[in-house]
Order: sequence, then structure tokens, then C-alpha cells
Amino acid sequence: MLNKLKGSKLLKTLLPLLIGILFIYLSLNNTTAEDRETIYNAIKSADYRFILLSLIMGLLSHFSRAYRWRFMLNPMGYNPRYINSVLAIFITYIANLGVPRSGELFRATVLQTYENVPFEKSFGTIIAERTIDLIMLLLTIVVALFLEFDLIVSFLEKRAANPYSITAILIGSIVSIYFFYKQIKKSKNPLAEKITTLFNGLSEGFLTIVKMEKKAAYLLHTLFIWAMYIAMFYTIKFSIPETQSLVFEALLIGFIVGALTISATNGGIGIYPFSVSLVLISYGISIESSLAFGWIMWTAQTVMVILFGSISFFLLPLVNRKN
Repeated sequence: MLNKLKGSKLLKTLLPLLIGILFIYLSLNNTTAEDRETIYNAIKSADYRFILLSLIMGLLSHFSRAYRWRFMLNPMGYNPRYINSVLAIFITYIANLGVPRSGELFRATVLQTYENVPFEKSFGTIIAERTIDLIMLLLTIVVALFLEFDLIVSFLEKRAANPYSITAILIGSIVSIYFFYKQIKKSKNPLAEKITTLFNGLSEGFLTIVKMEKKAAYLLHTLFIWAMYIAMFYTIKFSIPETQSLVFEALLIGFIVGALTISATNGGIGIYPFSVSLVLISYGISIESSLAFGWIMWTAQTVMVILFGSISFFLLPLVNRKN
């Protein structure tokens, strides 16, 4: 049984990495040696002032996310230090580079360790936050559909799953979890009681989104976070001469495709640049400049996550050291 669990965990870690390697291969396979030299030169000669500006926007979004998180914890009687919230956010992203979705567990663990916030309650707020992010992504897709309906539908039909199937799976999962909870709640088994306690903590954390007092501030931070996400993507266009003429619609669709594909691998390695380049190519940008754009965007984000995530692991015990 233990070997099966280890094998399953290893598969979840390696499979996204293998997918990323596949897309790196596809990128190399679709370009000649001369094309790759052009891509390298485009990245080398990029205007790094705009890349730096993009990174600053990314940092601001993370700082805002850390501050917004506290709005959800306050109704449960917890007021974590802002520095711990920030460090937990950066640890989330660097952990997800290694093992997808493990960062959320690390994030809740940080608050449990240093702020005495029960894991299940903290994790409940994180689930609520991810739900809000999903809603924001869907709203962004709706806006993009109004702007470029035909192109998006064509792209999704070729490369994405059926949205009706995804919706049915989500609804089925929610219903199954609900009935499982109702049944296990009646049991007096010690394990069942622990699971019930976990469910109660998760639901309490999730429902703080309804109970919190500063809903307007939470909404403003949410809009700011997503505005920074789009702006940091948009700003990269100015770093490459050929992409400077791209219209907002093209970059919005590129942003959406990147956001949809980044969760498929460890931090979007391989698949992110490849997918973004496909969108830009459809707007008449050369394959070399399109791939250069994708790799610059992905590399900038990844370097930021690795740098600040590593610093966060180092700083966390120091800032919480008891005198």
C-alpha cells in the first residue's frame, strides 16, 4: 500500500514534467537551427527594462494577494503578521514548481506553524481564494470572447477539453463530496470524526468569504491582482520589436491560453511558451518572435518565483525567531 502511494506521488510529480519536456521537444522540432538562433538573439537583445517592469507588477500582485488573504482569516479571529502571509505566498509558488498543487498545503502549514491558525481553516480560505481566481479567469475569458469570439472558439476546439464535460465532472464531484460528508457525519468512528472536523474547518474557512466585513476591499484587491497579471503579460510585448504592434485583444487571448496551460505542468515548463506562441503566430507574428515572447514571459516569472521563494524559506524562521 505504501509503495502504491509513493508511486502515485512520483507519477503526479513526473507526469507534468514529462509533458513539459514533450512541449520543449515540439518547440525545437518545429524550428530549424537558424530559427533557434534567431529566438536566442531575440531573447538576448530584448529590452530588459520592460521585463523588469513586468516583474515588479508580478511582485505587486503577490503582495496584494497576501494582504487580501488576511481579510478572510480575520472573521475566524486570526490576524497573522503580514510578513508571514507574504512569505507563505512565495513559498506556495516555488513549491508548485516542484510538485503541482503542493504549494497550497505548504501555505496552510506555514500559518499553522507560525500563526497558530488551524490547518483546515486556513486551507478552507485558500480553496475559497482559488474559487475566486477561477471566477476571475472565467470573466476574463468572457471579455475575450466578446473581443475575439471566432479565434478563441477555434483555438479551444483544437486544443482544450469539452467545457460541458468539465462542468459535469465538477458538479458530480461536489454532489459526491456533499453526500459523503452527510454519511460520514453520522458515524461515531474516530476516523470519521476526524474527517468531519476537517470538513467543518474547511467549510468555515471557505465561508469567511461571505462573512468578512471588508468585502469591498477584498474585491478591489482581487481586481488589482488580475489587472497586474494581465499588465505584466502585456508589458512584455515592448521588450521585442516585432511584438510591439500587437493589439490588446491578441495579448489578452495569449494571457488566457497561458493561464489555462500553466497548470498542466510544473510551472508551465515547455507548454507555456509553446501555447502562447501559437496565439501570437495567429496574429501574424513570426514563430521566432512568438516563441521568444513566450520564453521571456515564462523565464521572468519562474526566476522571480525561485528567487523570492528561496528567500522566503530562509527568512521564515528568522522573522519568527523568539527573542
